[in-house]
Amino acid sequence: MSAPTLSFSDDQASAWDQIAELLAQAGVDLTEGLCLPAKDARRATLAVMGKAGSGKTMLLAGLTRALREAGVEIVSGEYESRKRRDRRSLAVLAPTNKAASVLRARGVPATTIHRILYTPVYDPEYERIAEWLTGNLPRPTIEGLTETALDRAKAFYEQVNSIPGALAAAGLRGADFITGWKRREDPLDIGFVDESSMLDARQLEDLQELFATLVLFGDPAQLAPVGQSGEMVFDRLPERDRLMLSRIHRQVKGNPILDLAHALADPDLRFEEFEARVAEAATRDERVVLAERVDSDLMARSPVLVWRNATRLRLINAFRRAHHAPETELLPGEPLICDGLELPLKHRKKRIDLEARGLIKGAQVVYLGAGRRTGFSRLHIFGADEPQISVASIIKIETDPEEEPFIPYAATMGAAFVHGAACTIHKAQGSQWPEVQVFAPDLYAAARSGRSEADIPLWKRLAYVAITRAEHRLHWVIRNRLARPRAALTTDDLAAPATPLTLSAAPDAG
Repeated sequence: MSAPTLSFSDDQASAWDQIAELLAQAGVDLTEGLCLPAKDARRATLAVMGKAGSGKTMLLAGLTRALREAGVEIVSGEYESRKRRDRRSLAVLAPTNKAASVLRARGVPATTIHRILYTPVYDPEYERIAEWLTGNLPRPTIEGLTETALDRAKAFYEQVNSIPGALAAAGLRGADFITGWKRREDPLDIGFVDESSMLDARQLEDLQELFATLVLFGDPAQLAPVGQSGEMVFDRLPERDRLMLSRIHRQVKGNPILDLAHALADPDLRFEEFEARVAEAATRDERVVLAERVDSDLMARSPVLVWRNATRLRLINAFRRAHHAPETELLPGEPLICDGLELPLKHRKKRIDLEARGLIKGAQVVYLGAGRRTGFSRLHIFGADEPQISVASIIKIETDPEEEPFIPYAATMGAAFVHGAACTIHKAQGSQWPEVQVFAPDLYAAARSGRSEADIPLWKRLAYVAITRAEHRLHWVIRNRLARPRAALTTDDLAAPATPLTLSAAPDAG
């Protein structure tokens, strides 16, 4: 079984061969590019582990392309045509919308775990359009839609392989053709899961139940999910099912951000020595900045990463004061983070709808302004397919960790948000930004605490995760200060019409 004609390192090529062998058992021959009947019904889970720069994403992308070329059907979570017995299915997943959007930016058709666990229910009439677009039915005649509208849908689908996008091009809204969401009933064949260090045991069980063949891609140096005692889900797999990519790929060698991240593996490295390395890197490469204070302008789109919750609140309130934000309302352009959904059980269907639109816990959004209805807010969701919506919101402005938050906007139920100018490093896992500010005084405090996680000093795990969130530039902030804004908050970079997302008062029949 041969490795692909890509410039893989030896350990990547070895991992490719082991994964290809596993996929052959699932009925996909990557060597010949064929889909065949599965050799056995054995369910299997394999983990591909490696630190930042080891080529996990490159391997995932190459495997996805090879599977697609072999005729495997990519399941996106937005629409699935009737399953054919001779086809194998693949879904590429990430725990958050932001993590999925990072993959999509690299050409990998990724979606969230939630969008695969729950599938949309299409109105039967409009489903005929979807089946026509996917080549399973002849061109339909739909009451209320002109031939020109169908032509627009066809032209869009040929350019962008998206059923909701094609139906929108025909003049339809999501509420017209999606009647609800249901828990997936039919299993899928192959699942690739990126950022699997963020998974908890329950999520892994759900995925193993859904996919006959599951491949996890994860970074063992990141922070484990809260409540798992420093253990990640792939730590529990048998050693034969864990593949380690140890060589740093040549495309990222010499990247000062990754050089700093990998320096943290030195067991004798102390915090002061590491900060000296940051300072030295800043003198020779503009991709590393030793900052005397927090840049408030960057906070509007990229949160400052901190360890302690008290630090998070101090920076958020300093950011709001610097922009002269009123205590009782938000300014358009202020960043928020989804803190979950506050909905009664009878609105389970609406919860699924909100989550499918991207409002899952940890989602990063920007406040665009008040909605037309009381308690509604217009928001831009980073990483979502349809980023701008109007939704019932419960927005919490925290000022003191010992006090209840002030709530300037509140519907009776809906999506809850906290401010997003700063966030904890734990919450930042799975996300990346072009520029990232790391609040070093908090990491120094973690170093002084002497705490460890899985026998690794906590400050090193925190620093590793925080540093590797930066795509192009790292700002290592060494002082507890905030620079004045150079510009007022704006939403001009997010301009697009918001689509309403309402909450029905009727109980969920499911």
